[in-house]
Amino acid sequence: MSNVLLAHALAFYLLSTITGVAHLVTGQDAMRRWAFALLACALGVHAGALAVRAVMMGYEAVATFQDELSFIACIMVGTYVLMAVVLVPRADLTVVGVLVTPLAFLFTLSAYAFNSSTAALPPQLQNVWLPVHVAPAFLGYAIFALAFCLSVIYLLQERQLKAKRKSNLFRRLPSLETLDQLNHRFVSWGFALFTVGIITGTLLAKETWGALWSWQPVELASAITWVLYALLVHARHTGWRGRKAATLTVVSFVVLVVSFLSVNLLFPGKHSGSFD
Repeated sequence: MSNVLLAHALAFYLLSTITGVAHLVTGQDAMRRWAFALLACALGVHAGALAVRAVMMGYEAVATFQDELSFIACIMVGTYVLMAVVLVPRADLTVVGVLVTPLAFLFTLSAYAFNSSTAALPPQLQNVWLPVHVAPAFLGYAIFALAFCLSVIYLLQERQLKAKRKSNLFRRLPSLETLDQLNHRFVSWGFALFTVGIITGTLLAKETWGALWSWQPVELASAITWVLYALLVHARHTGWRGRKAATLTVVSFVVLVVSFLSVNLLFPGKHSGSFD
């Protein structure tokens, strides 16, 4: 059942991407509305698929690498929808959605293609610290992904401004000020959540394996990523704005993605299916 729902979510993500690109190219407002409506449908169906899988499998619903990607994708899209509806309802953020939606499609596709039963988690991992660790950590990942998309758009638009190119597509992009402010908010929120995720992760490790720190690859990668984002938050508070902040946001997210993929694919450990 969850795989059927994921298939429908994938279709909605693909259609949303197509209509979003159509809006950017043609400027037709109907395409913008359709892109957002299709993305909202994708979010609802995707969330339903995750809920069904959670009911069927419990803690194991996000035990695999592919399920983690699917979970992050759903949170990322949900955060984008919230941003578009609540934070800046008057701004046309379709271009952000055009970046977010293909990412969500690819992440969800991995869960759909490799969806399978997983081995039960050890009893010692099935405690209150697991969801308290996973929820803020993954929410932090999703918000960092949105900050990355905003930064990429900022850098592209700034380059267009410097080159004095004012195409029709350029006129449909959010202002540099809006992009910079949103980037600042998302980096700050993502950093706070990521920090909570690390702290609760150490408490989970203490509860499960008897040590707060065991030099696992995921712990080292998380520490490096945390330091980079801490530097970014500090730089923001000391006056960094615009291109510098956007560039460091892109670099930090690239390091985060490389670390996440490396830990899960190249250096399996306690966070990649080997729980002892």
